[in-house]
Amino acid sequence: MTGAMAQGVDWAAVAPPMLAAATALAVLVADLWLPRRAAGVLTAISVGGTLAALVAVGLLWGDSRATFCVDSGTGALASCSYVVNPVTLVFQAIVLVGTLVVLLLVHTEIAAPADRRPLPGGETGFLVLSSATGALVLAAGRDLATIVVALEVVSLPAFALVGLRRRDPRGAEGALTFFLVSVVSIAVMLYGVSLVYGATGSLHLDQIAAALADPAGRTSLATAGVLLTLVGLAFKVGAVPFHFWVPDTYAGAPVVVAAYLSVVSKAAGLVGIVVVVSQGFPAYADVWAPAIAVIAVATMTLGNVAALRQHRAVRLLAWSSVAQSGYMLVPLGVATSGVTGSRLGEALSAVIAYVCVYAVVNLAAFGVVAIVSRHRPAGLIEDYRGLAYTEPASALALGFGLLALAGLPPGVAGLWAKVVVIDSAVSGEAGWLAVAVAVNTVIGLAYYLRWTALLFARPVAGREAVSYDVPAASGIAVGLALAVGVAFSVLPQVVLGLADVSAGLLG
Repeated sequence: MTGAMAQGVDWAAVAPPMLAAATALAVLVADLWLPRRAAGVLTAISVGGTLAALVAVGLLWGDSRATFCVDSGTGALASCSYVVNPVTLVFQAIVLVGTLVVLLLVHTEIAAPADRRPLPGGETGFLVLSSATGALVLAAGRDLATIVVALEVVSLPAFALVGLRRRDPRGAEGALTFFLVSVVSIAVMLYGVSLVYGATGSLHLDQIAAALADPAGRTSLATAGVLLTLVGLAFKVGAVPFHFWVPDTYAGAPVVVAAYLSVVSKAAGLVGIVVVVSQGFPAYADVWAPAIAVIAVATMTLGNVAALRQHRAVRLLAWSSVAQSGYMLVPLGVATSGVTGSRLGEALSAVIAYVCVYAVVNLAAFGVVAIVSRHRPAGLIEDYRGLAYTEPASALALGFGLLALAGLPPGVAGLWAKVVVIDSAVSGEAGWLAVAVAVNTVIGLAYYLRWTALLFARPVAGREAVSYDVPAASGIAVGLALAVGVAFSVLPQVVLGLADVSAGLLG
């Protein structure tokens, strides 16, 4: 719709989260009636619903109307609670593609024989799709109440996903850590939201932006509210100092759940930050941008240095994801009001481009780790020695993912993403941030290349390379992520063009 609907609902605009939620319920109900081992049917329902939601996103993108709005009853388009525009659709596509890959990987886990401790099919699909529903809403939320509720919808199912293996003490510990840090961060965020509401009298981001733009209304109360509001979203991204949950939670969770948290959950937190700072707090960019810049440097540095000491695959990828969060935040660290008005739009474009690339290459790496960990449960990096000689396709996918995360060819998509981030820092007159990214990229090479080299090293006596049959669903999942990563490497202008179009509506 091009105008406001005071009491109506544009069902096309809300189709993606509605389809995801309906599919989650369908999976849960089907699990009650189907035989215990009907993993294929449950996966078919989950994947079918996710594909339907992805098609709905594509149809919305192809619609000639630039912006949709589901209004909260005010009768004014400017005060919508749910807005669908290109930036919403790009992030919703990331969430759905990530969810699709995870659901295919999950099929292998729920179809595993009893001696391999399979995941419960109905509960797993329901929780993944429920959390993804929150992420889809978060991408479209345009008031702080909707954003907070959507953030909790993302988090609550994730707690249960981490602890799905009921007799695994590591899973219980990871879920508890995740839960406690989340509770503290969301409490701080709610306090910040209350301060913003007290300072502006509104929860709608456009009204907040208008109130904060008035120099006379610039108060310490509003400043504190702006900073504290970002805390809960920084927790979802795994940014320092809200990263404590990441390594233990990833290591304790099933590998497929760690893959979900590293991409879909992280993308949800990042889109929340992007929307809040660009739509609600642009007038306070001189407050939040320096804070984000410092957090970005601390995050990438701690993540990379900690990853150097890891000997287990999942923990290394966990710290790698922390470091990658730092890179993602860099463009926002230079989006201050002191530079030209286009600066914010350019920063947002860099963030969106980086997230698109990170999502697919990280899923490719996690997908291979999920496959190998079924045969080498210790999860040591040394277990991957000589994988190229026994399982060349898996080695190719993992090697590509690691090199792309490092920013090296043939993972050209990762290289483009790093260049875009560094360019945003340089053009924003923050050369020190560009240097920090470059130095951390070099640090990252140490562990990414070490792992990649092991894939092609000759096996040593007593540690032969693992050989296995790749389950069809897992192979499709990894192949899908790899194909998109290669496409982004060959045609980087596609992702950069999507990012530019999306950022134009926010910046």
